[in-house]
Parts: sequence; structure tokens; C-alpha cells
Amino acid sequence: MMASDGVNGTPGCRFIKEETVYQGEWLSLGVTTYQDPQGQHRTWETVRRTTRCDGYKTDGATVVAVLKRALHYDQLILVQQFRPAINAFTLEFPAGLCDAGESVEDCAIRELREETGYTGQVISVSPTTCMDPGLSNSTTCLVTAQIDGDDIVNIRPKPHPEEGEFLKVLYFPMNELLTRINDFTKKEAVTVDSRVYMYAMALQLSKGKDPVQRSPGRIDKK
Repeated sequence: MMASDGVNGTPGCRFIKEETVYQGEWLSLGVTTYQDPQGQHRTWETVRRTTRCDGYKTDGATVVAVLKRALHYDQLILVQQFRPAINAFTLEFPAGLCDAGESVEDCAIRELREETGYTGQVISVSPTTCMDPGLSNSTTCLVTAQIDGDDIVNIRPKPHPEEGEFLKVLYFPMNELLTRINDFTKKEAVTVDSRVYMYAMALQLSKGKDPVQRSPGRIDKK
């Protein structure tokens, strides 16, 4: 719940209560009442997942899947799918919600197999990260998985999406990821997931390159 001692000894915010306005199968809409640092009570409209398992600190896993093959450049595996909430196709990492009794690592490997057909090995797991904290309590762990593309189990893999999931598996070279994503969005009507784009920008920065690709004719104000 919301609680804080503030900064430099000043009073912080304190959770008071939450009231559910609407309860659906996957989500609920609530009104959260909290106390601000000045002691005033305020309210905030909040969307919460109804699927988080008891005792879990995160809703699921987001998979940064890197495909490695001999004599090939490393590739990042992404999925394109239709998202009704924004009425658009998106470019995302493979991802999904944890089942009861399932670790984040197991969730990542299962979702990777379901959405892309590939079997990978978990390399690292991030702490719990928030998704859109101004709107929702939704959280995820970023799981980096390495895929041996030369392993027989990963030769011509076939996705096994769940009912209602309509996915297309896409491959982007790691050595020019940001450029390829930008080019892809110019050709296809897709919205890029912010986690994917920030990952591509960070990769660009790690190579000492400018991640901001300016449009021709753009004038920057001084």
C-alpha cells in the first residue's frame, strides 16, 4: 500500500482506503484515498489487476529474448499483436501473467514458448518494475533469455498462442535495433511498446551513438 516517510524528514504520503467501483474478470476500477504530505486527504482513480496470485510481488514476466546462431548476427525476438485497448497493433516483447505456483523464470520460458515457439535459457531477472503507475498497479519483471538457434528444438519453431491471442513473430538485428524499429514503424501501422523502444535507445547509447534520430528538415531551437 502507499506509505512514505517523505524526504529529509518531512511527512510523507499515507494510504487511507480503497473502494472498488467496478469489478471485471481481469481488471477492477477503484478509488484510492490517501493523505498527502500536508495532511490533506486526496483521491485517485486506480485500475488494478484481479489476476495477481496471492503472495506475488509481480503480475508476470516480460521476456527480452535474444536469438543466437552460428555465423549470424544476434537478433531480438519481438511480437506484433492487436491490442483492443488502444485499437492498434503493437510491437512488444513476449510477455504474460504468472500462473499460481509459477516462478517468474518459469513464466518467462512458458510465455516465450507459447508466443514464439522458442525455448530459451534465463540469463537474468530484474526487480519488480511498474508499468504505468499513474494509472494502474500492474507490474512485471524483465527477464533476459538467451536462445540457442542452432539447437534442434529451435529449428522452425511454431508458436502456440492462447485463445484470443493473435501474434506475429518478428526478428530485429541487435546491432542496429533502433534503426530497424524506426524503419519498421514507417512502413507498418504499429505502436511500439515503450519498454522495447527504451531498450533500443539504451543499446544505441551503450555503443556511444546518439539515440535521437532527427527528421530531415527539423529545426532545433537554441
